[in-house]
Amino acid sequence: MGGGNWGVMTMVFVVLGCVCACAYGVSLQEESLLQSASFDYGEALGKAILFFEGQRSGKLPAEQRVGWRGDSALNDGKLENVNLTGGFYDAGDNVKFGFPMAFTITLLSWAALDYEGEISSVNQLEHLRSTISWGADFLVRAHTSPTTLYTQIGDGNSDHRCWERPEDMDTPRTLYKITPKSPGTEAAAEAASALSAASAVFKRVDINYSRELLKTARSLFEFADKYRGSYQASCPFYCSYSGYQDELLWAAAWLHRATGDDKYMNYIVSNQGWSQKVTEFSWDNKFAGVQALLAKQYIGGNKNLRKFKGDVESFVCALMPGSSSVQVKTTPGGLLFTRDGSNLQYVTTASMVLLSYAKLLELAQVDGVQCGSDHFTATQIRAFAKSQVDYILGDNPMKMSYMIGFGPKFPQQLHHRGASVPSIRNHRAKIGCNAGYSYYNSPSPNPNVHNGALVGGPNFDDGFRDQRSDYSHSEPSTYMNAAFVGSLAALLGGNEAAVGEFVTS
Repeated sequence: MGGGNWGVMTMVFVVLGCVCACAYGVSLQEESLLQSASFDYGEALGKAILFFEGQRSGKLPAEQRVGWRGDSALNDGKLENVNLTGGFYDAGDNVKFGFPMAFTITLLSWAALDYEGEISSVNQLEHLRSTISWGADFLVRAHTSPTTLYTQIGDGNSDHRCWERPEDMDTPRTLYKITPKSPGTEAAAEAASALSAASAVFKRVDINYSRELLKTARSLFEFADKYRGSYQASCPFYCSYSGYQDELLWAAAWLHRATGDDKYMNYIVSNQGWSQKVTEFSWDNKFAGVQALLAKQYIGGNKNLRKFKGDVESFVCALMPGSSSVQVKTTPGGLLFTRDGSNLQYVTTASMVLLSYAKLLELAQVDGVQCGSDHFTATQIRAFAKSQVDYILGDNPMKMSYMIGFGPKFPQQLHHRGASVPSIRNHRAKIGCNAGYSYYNSPSPNPNVHNGALVGGPNFDDGFRDQRSDYSHSEPSTYMNAAFVGSLAALLGGNEAAVGEFVTS
């Protein structure tokens, strides 16, 4: 991938068997296609899903594949006589944050629904379903009454002052919850989205389980909508900054997809004025995701949803280099760069939406997206998204994979407590809060390879310091991996080589 100023960059896409002149009328010879980055997306997908087993909290199942992990946090919830075991640790720490965890489950379910055949073709569907149910079961347990949802387990401040593996942690497992008096519409609505999407995943697999998830999802949506209040005052971490309208639309869209119930579509149509044009898709801001979902409904015939199609295409235009309305910068090596703090979370979510929308355009035989005076076909959009996936997997100036365990070169000092401290399988004695810092400060590679984990990614100059202390660039997160699962699955359709190469000059 070449460097240069994106303001003058040229996009050229080569379609298998032909030469396609694009953007500025520049073409490539057919053999250039053969030189494009080529990765084993099936292997990457398997590892991206495996990552979640290393993030599990609670009593690990017999089929657990990540052997360096053990049981942990088995008393979560006992402070208030509720069972809040299970779920996932959010990132490199030992706290469970319900809001981003729910977003993770929504994204994983979206991938399982839209790319079921592709994921099954590489024997990963059952592993993905197991991951979805592990998170969904926790969300069901966390909704302990119609007007209560537990949103965080563990004291983030004390946890962040310790460096200990989850099997040893002795920091307070403080409980945080939302209620009518301490609302958090975003968190409740996202949990409703997650369980709605998960219920659709299991509808043909386990109908009783699917119904249980859907019943809880409906209850959560009613709670979120009836007691509207932003998730700010009751959120020590992962507070919402974009408001709750995106989550309410997102939840209604997923409930409609799961049920077909017109009341959810009527809710969406009545509140479509909430939809905003955005430049990112994240755990906090869901507008681009809901717009992509509802644009499919519009193209399918629901002409009441025109606004969502226009808004998602604004998102596409804001990302595509060469667009007259591009708003998101890219690094010299070609990586989308939203902000310097776990930037790959925005790259993976953007790629997931771009690939999803490109697939929709292709299936509907829609010409493409018009961005001012510039036009982008589905092939071009897909090829650009593919270039982002390939950058992460190793086609970048550092010539390294930003996925742990993938390729010959990848980060060795992942900012992750469990991975950086010797496994309880090999070191049975407790390693306390302060003692763990000897491993944190060690110049050696992590003793446990957390296969599939994505790091936060390079800086704006495409540079990456492989240092455990550099959490902004070296820490993984569940939602970052979840979006990458969807992006990788989209490239398993067998025609990834035919969509062309994204070339800059």
